[in-house]
Amino acid sequence: MSRAFSRDPLFMYVFGDSELDSEARKSVTAFLSFLFDKSFLFHEEVWGIFDEDSLLGTYVVEKPQTSKLPNIKGGFLLISRLIPLVFQLSGKTLILLNSYMRITRSAAPPWKHHYLIMIGVKPEAQGKGVGKTMMQHLFQTTQADPESQGIALDTEKEENVALYQKLGFTLREQTKIDNVPVYCMVYQKNR
Repeated sequence: MSRAFSRDPLFMYVFGDSELDSEARKSVTAFLSFLFDKSFLFHEEVWGIFDEDSLLGTYVVEKPQTSKLPNIKGGFLLISRLIPLVFQLSGKTLILLNSYMRITRSAAPPWKHHYLIMIGVKPEAQGKGVGKTMMQHLFQTTQADPESQGIALDTEKEENVALYQKLGFTLREQTKIDNVPVYCMVYQKNR
């Protein structure tokens, strides 16, 4: 999935150009692997679309009822995945990622919601309805969850703002991490 994020403004700023730099590609892959591992340990929703054995697109969503703390075994597993990541990424990268999380989480709505941590589609599958299908699934999941009042997400691509607005999202806050714009958006479901 690292190729799905190769042109993402935040990933390019934090990790470098993963299409041209093998070290940047390794860092992106390590970070995404950690996100997936964390998501499984915290019982977040990881959902994807496949074409035979090839993953075309995936999303990771934090559910409103998700416990913020894994069990002891899960905590040790998370730490065992975090330690190698700390040695793979630079201190500057870790600080930027932490700043991003702090800023975007502070812009999230106060009501219980699903939080779209990431959504990505392989470049060759873009424009073929994969992202739309994943978003439809997320809307169905959110509508079926009585705990959830909607969805929050963040994007660094200005062109994505209009796309998400067409889906019913509103721009909650616009901010920056250094020179990278961040658009924090919400969708509040009808009750």
